[in-house]
Amino acid sequence: MTKFLLALHVLVAIVAVGPVTVAASMFPPAVRRAHEEATGVGTVRLLHRICRAYAAVGIAVPVLGVATGAAMGVLGDAWLTASMALTAAAAGVLAAFVLPRQGELLEELTGQGSVERRGTVQLAMFTGVFNLLWATVTVLMIVRPGSTTGA
Repeated sequence: MTKFLLALHVLVAIVAVGPVTVAASMFPPAVRRAHEEATGVGTVRLLHRICRAYAAVGIAVPVLGVATGAAMGVLGDAWLTASMALTAAAAGVLAAFVLPRQGELLEELTGQGSVERRGTVQLAMFTGVFNLLWATVTVLMIVRPGSTTGA
């Protein structure tokens, strides 16, 4: 059961977090391009929809992670505690800063047809923080400092 949970956790992480990471990173330049060329709003809408949908699916990643950690008996390990805290921080950045700002920029783009570059730069910064948090979690999941599993 442990191997099944671990495999499911990793697969869901790849399938759910990967698209959010890529689409969120593509969003600010897509908004700038759509603003400059006065076209491409459909692309911006699609990227935002991808981020929202896969973020919802991404909720399964920490759920499966906790189940896997419990099955492996490592829930109290420092590397896992740090990973859970960083995952919560990444989810918070996505929910509080990335997705709402994407929605605001999309509304500005479709409503008035213009966006300030400052807004896209700020969104790119929040997206970078989100991506960095997930990259750190991924490294912790692989390296597992202090782990007694021998890996």
